[in-house]
Amino acid sequence: MVDRVLFTSESVSEGHPDKLCDQVSDAILDACLAQDPLSRVACESCCKTGMVMAFGEITTTAKVDFNQVIRNTVEKIGYDDGAKGFDFKSCAVMLALEQQSPDIAQGIHSVDADNIGAGDQGHMFGYATDETEEMMPLTHVLATKLITRLTELRHKGTLAWARPDAKSQVTCEYEKCPKTGILIPKRVHTVVISTQHSADVTNEQIRKDLMEQVILPVIDAKWRDEKTIYHLNPSGRFVIGGPQGDAGLTGRKIIVDSYGGWGAHGGGAFSGKDPSKVDRSGAYAARWIAKSLVAAGLCKRVLVQVSYAIGVAKPLSVYVNSYNSGTKSDVELTALVNSNFDLRPGVVIRELKLRRPIYQKTASGGHFGRMGDPDFSWECPKKLVL
Repeated sequence: MVDRVLFTSESVSEGHPDKLCDQVSDAILDACLAQDPLSRVACESCCKTGMVMAFGEITTTAKVDFNQVIRNTVEKIGYDDGAKGFDFKSCAVMLALEQQSPDIAQGIHSVDADNIGAGDQGHMFGYATDETEEMMPLTHVLATKLITRLTELRHKGTLAWARPDAKSQVTCEYEKCPKTGILIPKRVHTVVISTQHSADVTNEQIRKDLMEQVILPVIDAKWRDEKTIYHLNPSGRFVIGGPQGDAGLTGRKIIVDSYGGWGAHGGGAFSGKDPSKVDRSGAYAARWIAKSLVAAGLCKRVLVQVSYAIGVAKPLSVYVNSYNSGTKSDVELTALVNSNFDLRPGVVIRELKLRRPIYQKTASGGHFGRMGDPDFSWECPKKLVL
């Protein structure tokens, strides 16, 4: 008997208060890296009605107008009018930024750039699967694409009633092979979209537009059937949104940022951190490894873990789990990883070119599965020496 299981992933838009904060933190990081690629940045942000605050530790030679960077980010998202609950022109901006602790700095500095120590301890995960061309889980891909499509239509003015804050959720039905445990997506079971809107639009118009202009163009007919369930703005009203509706904080959407609940997560957020922080660079390297293994046909899906100690260059451990989908054993795959990838943070930074100001765009739409953009260097599989 074939087992059928359900799995769900969600996504949130650039106007969600937590995502606003991720983008502010990464915009500040980019502004520093653009002038000083060796900047040390650990910048958090929070927001609530009428205010944004950036706080943390920054050591850089860059001269940055942080106030303007923050306002520009809020404007780009689309919060440009008090009627939307937030306005980049009038919001208060607060800063509490200090230099990096010298105790931390002395542990990661090195004359040899390849041998810098890890910026902190921690363990990071990478995941890949062959169920989509992005080598990402279908649930996560569809949830992300729904939000991307909705955001594009809002910016174009096609959906004039749409406001920046939105969420999506997709549940897929998978077929589970009883012998191997391999999961094969079969259909979309449920779609949920909740989007902030103007006060003058009807629920009927919202649901019609979401179905015709967002869902149908994004979710291929092969995944939909007459039993697929749709919950479109199920609360009935979503006028108050963004920071006015909920407080926001950097790093609270780490599952949206990664694999939608598949695989695993070490707990460390990405945004606002320069690449010496292995929460970011280690996670990017783990995804690079996982995608390279799947792209090489060595497994159908795989989870990779790496771990570090602060001030130590070489990783403490490397773990590979192919979920019994591999053409080689996990021990053999681990040996392949160790022989093909140098996971010292300095080497990862150099090989993936992580000192570029590329991070603001990673802070919305997911850090992984972004095809066609060379800035996402960790999405380019490495040719492995077998």
